[in-house]
Amino acid sequence: MTQLRQVAARHGATARQVALSWLLHRSPNIVPIPGTTSVEHLAANVAAQDLALSDEDLAVLASA
Repeated sequence: MTQLRQVAARHGATARQVALSWLLHRSPNIVPIPGTTSVEHLAANVAAQDLALSDEDLAVLASA
């Protein structure tokens, strides 16, 4: 979990956004369906698609 938070901090994002972005980077065949309880959370979830994870970020997350 520490690696997830470190990557999130580097991007000014939440851990949830990084996790969603990581799933989106894994394969075009993976379609995450996150739940949400508010419009703010929905906006944060949508913003995850614009998070540009580097190869280094993906390697750090894969090692977690």
